[in-house]
Amino acid sequence: MQNHEKIKTLNELKKSGWESVSVKEEMRRNLIRMKQENVELFPGIIGYEKTVLPQLEHAILAKHDLILLGLRGQAKTKILRMMTRFLDEYIPVVEGSEINDDPLNPVSRYAKDIIKEKGEDTPVQWLHRSLRYGEKLATPDTTVADLIGDIDPIKAAAQKLNLADENVINYGLVPRTNRGLFVINELPDLQPRIQVALLNIMQERDIQIRGFNIRIPLDVSMAFSANPEDYTNRGNIITPLKDRIDAQVVTHYPQDVETGMKITEQESNAFRNGSVRVTIHPLYRELIEEVAFQARRSEYVDQKSGVSTRMTITAMEQVYSAAERRALSNNESETRIRVSDLFYMVPALTGKMELVYEGEQEGVINVAKHIIGKAVTGTFRRYFPDPQRKEGEESPYSEILNWFSIGNEIEIPDLLAEKEYQKELQKVDGLQKIVKKHVQKSGDNVYVLMDMVLEGLHQNSMLGKEDMDQKRSFSDMLGSMLGGMRDFGDEDDDDFDDFDRLN
Repeated sequence: MQNHEKIKTLNELKKSGWESVSVKEEMRRNLIRMKQENVELFPGIIGYEKTVLPQLEHAILAKHDLILLGLRGQAKTKILRMMTRFLDEYIPVVEGSEINDDPLNPVSRYAKDIIKEKGEDTPVQWLHRSLRYGEKLATPDTTVADLIGDIDPIKAAAQKLNLADENVINYGLVPRTNRGLFVINELPDLQPRIQVALLNIMQERDIQIRGFNIRIPLDVSMAFSANPEDYTNRGNIITPLKDRIDAQVVTHYPQDVETGMKITEQESNAFRNGSVRVTIHPLYRELIEEVAFQARRSEYVDQKSGVSTRMTITAMEQVYSAAERRALSNNESETRIRVSDLFYMVPALTGKMELVYEGEQEGVINVAKHIIGKAVTGTFRRYFPDPQRKEGEESPYSEILNWFSIGNEIEIPDLLAEKEYQKELQKVDGLQKIVKKHVQKSGDNVYVLMDMVLEGLHQNSMLGKEDMDQKRSFSDMLGSMLGGMRDFGDEDDDDFDDFDRLN
């Protein structure tokens, strides 16, 4: 409302022509206006344009309470917090009211008493939309008093009031968000007996505080979030409450790599300022996103638990940090993401994947490296020819493989300086040629793409690779296998692990 700062009493509010509307009608009205003005409704929410967001608009237009149902890392909380955009910027409240009483329709004893006492001179203050949002993470120790309220004997003693006086109520989080939006995250974690306390709010739109026969009508829009896996792991939503939630909107993970890349770029702090300039080729961006898609298909990962989009966000940050550290170690002002940097994302993966029994047997670090390898293979084949050829066909990588087959090998330490890195890759016959043939305008990125070709050939069992002491060495696959077998004949059984690793 324009010039609301000038309205400071009930009399001035009435003269202004301001009218009371319910919070859901308010949200509906503002959504309609924003649609007519082509305002972006949920800025920064990517990948839900044709699925989740239309359903949210329908729920707001229908004035429904809603629940976002989806696995972890699907932007549920972010969306719910953005719904304050549909509230009026300011609304008038009775000054001093704990539950944001409407001056024209007071519901608390405090507001009714002050209006009765001061009449048209009742002081009015204006509440910003940011203060009309309440949120509670459902935890097992949440009580009815936390959400709804209870009698406060200290307030009664301080004000010398009888415990039967309505003014001794200590309101909970929901009443304090009256005329606003209240959100409960992870609803299944809320104990069933506490969920029962929400039934009246959802249907009759009122609350009843212990010890009082009165009911206080509330005007509040309720929204929830839940993970379907929590229904069986930690709790469930009681049927009467689920029945009272008008709209259930199901969220999902990015449906393609391009969408995932946009989310990761938006949310990560990888593109940071500093003394080192780190750049990344699109192939490597795709690869990092492909890691999440591979994890969501992996037989080692519990798919019911989900693989959060936070995984690729933190993975990108770790990879950038690895490149940054290398540049700082070599006193370089700029660098590019390399293959060796990719494997430094392992700590970002291990904490965000729930493994099935087979995965636990393999070990979470081995599973993470396996998934990165699968992502390398998938991305590599989108840019370069498939190394697996039919019998009789000449491999496009024959020049590279022949160079290794005569006993040549290269060694690339993780912290190798840029000039030495380029010099080492230039040794391999045909490597630069195949990059320039299949990646247009490779330019300054030619060396990190040459590096990727070697890793891609290894992941397709065309080259042998050994990782040790923070360095990688590539060699002929057959020679590497035979070397491992010779070691097995000379040493104890543990030396055969190198052969296993190649397979």
